[in-house]
Amino acid sequence: MSVDVTKLPSGLTVITDVCLCEYTSHGHCGVPDADGKIQNDLSVELIAKTAISHAEAGADAVAPSDMMDGRVGSIRFQLDEEGHPDVPILAYSAKYASAFYGPFRDAAESTPAQGDRRGYQMDPANAAEAVREAELDLDEGADMLMVKPATAYLDVVRRVKDATGAPVAAYHVSGEYSMLKAAAANGWIDERAAVLETLTSIRRAGADAIVTYYAKEAAPWL
Repeated sequence: MSVDVTKLPSGLTVITDVCLCEYTSHGHCGVPDADGKIQNDLSVELIAKTAISHAEAGADAVAPSDMMDGRVGSIRFQLDEEGHPDVPILAYSAKYASAFYGPFRDAAESTPAQGDRRGYQMDPANAAEAVREAELDLDEGADMLMVKPATAYLDVVRRVKDATGAPVAAYHVSGEYSMLKAAAANGWIDERAAVLETLTSIRRAGADAIVTYYAKEAAPWL
C-alpha cells in the first residue's frame, strides 16, 4: 500500500477498497482471458491476496468492490488463515454498472481500456438481484453491505436493509458529488442545504453509514 496507516491520525478507522482495476493496464476489476472475458476464480484468488496485503499493512477493515462471485468467502477464509480474524469485511454487494462513476474514473485513469464492467457489475434495472447478492455475501462472512451508487438506488438501500437487517452502507459517488458541485457553482442551488437534504435521504432510506466525497464538508455542517 502507498499509505503508511501507522502515521494516520489516532482513532481514524481505515477501510481499504480491495480491487484490481487500479493496478491493471486494462482497467477491469478482474483478470481477462485472451478473448477479454473475466476469469472469476483466478480474479478471486488475486483479490483475496490483495485483501491480506491490506490487512498486513494495518487496514481496520477491507472492502472488496469487484463484484466477483465468491470473493467474500475467499477473503474471509484467507483473513482467518493468515491471522486476521478480527478484520471485518465491508462488501460492495450491490454495485451497479452506473454512469455516475465517470469523474472518479477520469481522475484515477481506471476506465476499462476495452469493453465495460457490465459483465460483473449489476444491471441498473434489476433490484431483486441486489437482495440476492447481499444475502450471499452475508452467508460468506460479510460484516456490512454496500449499495453503490446511492441516490439513484435509494429503493435498493431500503430493500437490502429490510431483507437482511444487516448494517448497510451507501456510496454517494463522484458523479453524484459533481452534479451538486456544478449546480452550486452555477448558483442554481444552495449547496449546503442540497447536500444535507441528499445525505438525509440516503439515511432515511436505511443506510447506517454513508461514503461520500462531501464527508469533509458535511461533517462540520452536521
